[in-house]
Amino acid sequence: MSNVTKERLELGRVGEELAYKEIKRLGYKKIIRNYRCPLGEVDLVATDGDTLAFIEIKTRRGRPIDYAKEAVNTRKMRQLSKVALFYMKANGCCEAKARFDVVAVSISADSPEIEVIKNAFEMC
Repeated sequence: MSNVTKERLELGRVGEELAYKEIKRLGYKKIIRNYRCPLGEVDLVATDGDTLAFIEIKTRRGRPIDYAKEAVNTRKMRQLSKVALFYMKANGCCEAKARFDVVAVSISADSPEIEVIKNAFEMC
């Protein structure tokens, strides 16, 4: 494994931990980390009140937070939608309200910037 790959994995781990702490602080419950199924994976699945939230975390180093926010492209949205439907069918919660959130994390020399975008995109 190259150093670049190791650095990206470590950056992702740091971003996921910061995002997890932030959504807990915001009151999300029943948090599942790294839900995997045959169709792919989603970083976090949680409940926010009576809504099921499928949460994608995007972490960038030394760049404005907008770079992280824009990292969820159409292909990724489609893949997350498939994973969410699989999860809901497998867990008998197809009637639940659901949404997609993105947690954008920008890590700079000062301190990390974390933004939770609720309803970041529609199921596609």
